[in-house]
Amino acid sequence: MALPAPAEPFPGAEGGVRSQDRSRQSSLVIQTAFIGDTILTTPLIAELATRGPVDIVTTPVSAGLLQNNPDVRHLFVFDKRDAQRGMRGLWAMARTIRRHRAEHDAGVARAVAYLAQGSPRSAALAVLAGVHERIGFATSPARTMYTKRVPYIENQHHAARLWLLAFPNEQRAEPRAERLRPRLFPGAAEKNAVTELLREHGVSGPFVALAPGSVWATKRWPYYPELAQRVSMRVPVVVIGGKDDQTQADAIAAHVAADRFVSAVGRLSLLASAELIGRARALVSNDSSPTHMASAMGTPTITIFGPTVPSFGFGPLAPRSATLGHAGLDCRPCDRHGPQRCPLGHWRCMRELGVDEVERLVGQMALEKR
Repeated sequence: MALPAPAEPFPGAEGGVRSQDRSRQSSLVIQTAFIGDTILTTPLIAELATRGPVDIVTTPVSAGLLQNNPDVRHLFVFDKRDAQRGMRGLWAMARTIRRHRAEHDAGVARAVAYLAQGSPRSAALAVLAGVHERIGFATSPARTMYTKRVPYIENQHHAARLWLLAFPNEQRAEPRAERLRPRLFPGAAEKNAVTELLREHGVSGPFVALAPGSVWATKRWPYYPELAQRVSMRVPVVVIGGKDDQTQADAIAAHVAADRFVSAVGRLSLLASAELIGRARALVSNDSSPTHMASAMGTPTITIFGPTVPSFGFGPLAPRSATLGHAGLDCRPCDRHGPQRCPLGHWRCMRELGVDEVERLVGQMALEKR
């Protein structure tokens, strides 16, 4: 599936084109949050690349997603929870960034750090790395260490919030949707891995991808097996996820004929999973990172929201996408991420969200003639 077109010039509040006479700069983007946050940071990275080289600090889990990205000069992998945890690891990463900047940034007019993940540790890393201009959200715990602060707009998509970090001084119009589409770039290795997986299972035509997993237990919609059984009567279903999603994959497999089912769980890298999603007619996902992979690959997406809601800013951005949630519950939303257990013990937000409407949307988006 085609990747998003290159970004067009930013339209200002007057409808004009953003000035092109900026001083060349070197950008350091620090994003060490969840996988989905990394994906939603790629529009910011693309914007900053129009001004000069962009280096990224991210986690070992997320680093693979940024491979092959032409907007990234250098990728610093920061293992903040294991090998590089604590002050010693922070200092070591800061020294690495300093050495890189000394070697590559001679003659660059300015260096700017963009704190896409607002923890004090990330801000301290920028300070220790010697980046004197630091931009982040005005609501971040580390805001006192920023030199410029940008409003965090609650009802805005997170891709837009991140992208607007690039414009801390300007009167801004709402960014156009095409500028906010995430960008992922699967390479030959990822494409070959997906081709081999589908060939192994005899899938050569259309299929629907399902992403039943989530780190947060209450965000896992329980009716994927029933949905897969219905959808597989028309096209094969392919389940994606990591090793921790094996239980969900096994439950789906028990409801689907073997020749209509493919499990990619634990078999593909994150970037290869994005390639697989890009080949699907549609993706059905919980409020989790596969939704954002689909946004990058342009795959129509049905995102199921339980304890969270789309207005938090993490809904799908791909064309012809939709969101579903239980609208009749006063207890929604109950958490920004999704608790491991329902605070009220009933989990109605997911239990009462049935299969019929999801199946209808899958048919409308992926299976009916257009």
